[in-house]
Amino acid sequence: MTSVRGARERARIEVTAAIKEEARRHLAAEGAAKLSLRAVARELGMVSSALYRYFPSRDELLTALIIDAYDAVGAAAEAAAARPASAAATGREEPVPHGAHFLRWSAVCGAVRTWALAHPHEYALIYGSPVPGYSAPTDTVGPASRVGLVLVGIARDAYLGEGLAVPALSGPMTAEARRIADDVAPDLPPPVVAALVAAWAQLFGLLSFELFGQFDRVVEEREAFFRHAADRLAVEVGLRPPPGGGSRPRG
Repeated sequence: MTSVRGARERARIEVTAAIKEEARRHLAAEGAAKLSLRAVARELGMVSSALYRYFPSRDELLTALIIDAYDAVGAAAEAAAARPASAAATGREEPVPHGAHFLRWSAVCGAVRTWALAHPHEYALIYGSPVPGYSAPTDTVGPASRVGLVLVGIARDAYLGEGLAVPALSGPMTAEARRIADDVAPDLPPPVVAALVAAWAQLFGLLSFELFGQFDRVVEEREAFFRHAADRLAVEVGLRPPPGGGSRPRG
């Protein structure tokens, strides 16, 4: 019986993956607003009632695609943040080089952009216009937070290590920055947390402008412009650049 259950579970995983892959093709061709379970079933040679056993509604299929997209870009960010050698990674008691966290930030931003350019329709699903009639459930909150948590983690590592150049904060924002810090990262100075939230929003604003055409006839050297802007965000958060600026790792 165990082997039968195992075979059934493998078959379910394979069919679920095929449904989501076909749904992604529909996103690319028609957009999320026109995603149809009947159309997906038809392309897969399934009757609609069979597909409903995997995804009872369009919204449940959309949620699965949204979680997958958030997890994919989050995994790319996490891998980029972990890539540079550190004392923890090598097992040796070595000081982290000055500016290493700045370079990690640059690597993460580059990796997020690389993922977005390679998956524009999935990016549009999670950062584009809301899908009419769809309301994302709380299941999406954790996956949606992964990139932001990576950026917070880099700032935290820098704060505990080489230190941060804590940004200035205007009077009217002091209380709000403290409230945000209490919710997001109470172990970091409130001005840093406020700058992190702004940088998180600006990172995806840059990407949305590039992917959705707002930079057309304005910015020609897109990669150079993005890297410059991402580095400026790092400075605003308080990360210290490497001596001489250093080289920027590619995503």
